[in-house]
Amino acid sequence: MANKKLKRQLLLKKLYNKRRLVILNEDTFEETFSLKLNLMNVFVVGTIGAILIIFVTTYIIAFTPLREYIPGYASSKLKQDALEMAIKSDSLEKSVKINNAYIASIKKVLTGDLEYAKLNKDSIKALDVSDIDVSGLSPTEKEQELRNQVIKEDKYNVFETSKPKVSFVLFPPAQGAILQKYNVANKHLAVKIALTNNTPIKSVGAGTIIFSDWTPSSGYVVIVRHKDDILSVYKNAASVTKSQGNIVRSGEVIALAGNANNVQNSGATLHFELWKDGFPIDPTQFINFN
Repeated sequence: MANKKLKRQLLLKKLYNKRRLVILNEDTFEETFSLKLNLMNVFVVGTIGAILIIFVTTYIIAFTPLREYIPGYASSKLKQDALEMAIKSDSLEKSVKINNAYIASIKKVLTGDLEYAKLNKDSIKALDVSDIDVSGLSPTEKEQELRNQVIKEDKYNVFETSKPKVSFVLFPPAQGAILQKYNVANKHLAVKIALTNNTPIKSVGAGTIIFSDWTPSSGYVVIVRHKDDILSVYKNAASVTKSQGNIVRSGEVIALAGNANNVQNSGATLHFELWKDGFPIDPTQFINFN
């Protein structure tokens, strides 16, 4: 115990033993600077200096833009650019998916390779309501009174009842006899109309031409995109008067009828198709060709 106490006293004596730091001029040995200190002062000053350096460094990294110059830290501008690129890439990915779906629909129109869907404008499937409990659906007195009031108001409202229910009307592309009707069973997804040479073929409605070119199997083909994703297709034309990208009005001439494949003793015909959301529909249900 005495030896440990003696060693401890010697250590404390060394720590508090006063020393002098002297700076001399090498040529003249003149004292230019001197400082009195001991080991304890040096330890305390060094510890405080290290703590200050750590605190300042942490503050610079956490709260100042200088951290961008430290290896391993990304700049704020780089992060902003990366975020913008991620948003743009996501938008482009969605646009590519939409365009691919639209192109696939156009390919179906040109090739007719798809599952057929029957669409009838007058078809309403009757629901079987025999199993539905209607015991709790009887109107209250106030609801019945409101219904009677509305019925009286609508009874004499001439302008309300005279408003048209159809927002988009299709017109016949040309006047002629129908040689072959729409028939899904025979995979004939169009109406074949007999025409004379140079008969104007008109757009059935306002829209944008998305295809106008010659094809080996169908001669000149024109495809017009209308509102509500409706496509009208005109095949076997002898020539076209509009190009891809042109905007046309209802009844505007887009092609001329004729012998598309230059076959002798073959009259002019129009192969007209109507598509909705990628599925063929019967044109005679929406257009009066007579």
